[in-house]
Amino acid sequence: MIKNIVVIGAGTMGNGIAHTFAQSGFSVNLVDVSQDALDRGLKTITTNLDRIIAKGNLTEEQKAETLGNIKTFTELKDAVTHADLIVEAATENQDLKLKIFGQMDEFAPENCILATNTSSISITKIAAATKRADKVIGMHFMNPVPIMKLVEIIKGYSTSKETFDAIYTMSKTLGKVPVEVNDYPGFVANRILMPMINESIETLYNGVAGVEEIDTVMKLGMAHPMGPLQLADFIGLDVCLAILNVMYDGFKNPKYAPNPLLVNMVMAGKLGVKSGEGFYDYSESKKAEKVAKMFAK
Repeated sequence: MIKNIVVIGAGTMGNGIAHTFAQSGFSVNLVDVSQDALDRGLKTITTNLDRIIAKGNLTEEQKAETLGNIKTFTELKDAVTHADLIVEAATENQDLKLKIFGQMDEFAPENCILATNTSSISITKIAAATKRADKVIGMHFMNPVPIMKLVEIIKGYSTSKETFDAIYTMSKTLGKVPVEVNDYPGFVANRILMPMINESIETLYNGVAGVEEIDTVMKLGMAHPMGPLQLADFIGLDVCLAILNVMYDGFKNPKYAPNPLLVNMVMAGKLGVKSGEGFYDYSESKKAEKVAKMFAK
């Protein structure tokens, strides 16, 4: 039975995954290389819990219980001693993930399941870095994790039925909707989403329309809650580029080749929300303007 969870990475996805497990009553060890990153992750979790309380969907007591379910570690070896499941949520970098999975395999108990939150990298390739390929699986959560219901459950070539069933069932206990997906580049979500985002960037690159115009067409014409360029900023342009590169390398199909504008923006450090600027401006001055307009109404 899965009770003790380890989450590797305290960034956007990692702290969201830790939050979700902890709020569902699991014991969670959150791991990152620095205490500062862990402190930022806990601060984000606390802020998000306060938002849920403000909406009347959580009590202060439940918030305290959730935070009490989370412990932080800077050493992986110390965190995984009693782990039933480890969820890796590090940067979308293949070499880094392979290194982490080698360490997870070395330190984790024999029966521990090793999961990755990768959004595009082969589960089979990640599993090959371990000696327990039957216990390696993909759990691709959506951002923001505490709110979004979908979890893509991706089987590698050697993932056992027992492992798949355990993760599929457990995902439901988190209040998520698990969807079974096979191991191909981009899985389902990003195989469909990233070409759309890339084509939106291509449309901008070719001067067909501006950023807001493209997003408005998709929001009002196709009933998307968020335009593709705004969504790209929210995901992170570096992440979008990494996923497109994985799919391009995996399929050798030019339709997955990232647009030059996306490549240049990433090289320039314009990564979207996390850097303060992408297709939109998220700088403090812009935030101040928005606040001023609110008070002027």
